[in-house]
Amino acid sequence: AEGAVQLAMEHLPITIHGSRVLVLGFGRVGRITAQRFGALGARVSVAARKFDQLAWAQAMGFDPQPLNHLAGWLCGYDLVVNTAPVLTRRELEDLKPGCLILDLASKPGGVDQRAAGELGLTVIWALALPGKVAPVTAGAAIQTAIYNMLQELGR
Repeated sequence: AEGAVQLAMEHLPITIHGSRVLVLGFGRVGRITAQRFGALGARVSVAARKFDQLAWAQAMGFDPQPLNHLAGWLCGYDLVVNTAPVLTRRELEDLKPGCLILDLASKPGGVDQRAAGELGLTVIWALALPGKVAPVTAGAAIQTAIYNMLQELGR
């Protein structure tokens, strides 16, 4: 999440504070990313598939939106942080010029790269971002996760 904030600060011509940010997906990555941008004063919307995730997003102060109805209302965002494979040409056509897209989704990513290029949109594919910006912290988190999994297995 901190790496996503760093990339946004480096590539947006505006401040995070007061910007309109859409986080697509509200799993582990989406939840912490929305929190970080909200803490910096961004107006954060969250799009998710599951109703419990939308309820949590609303309870946390974010504007909840159903993920299956993206097309037609994406034109107001300065930044879209994607954590799920959902951005096709149809959705990308709705984005305003200059909107930055951070793709945090796992391989193969969640953004139609060809369509984004044809539309002149900037997409930063940030796969493995934690390891790139904070390798020691990322390694420690992986170590902890492995130890926890082994403990759960009784090993």
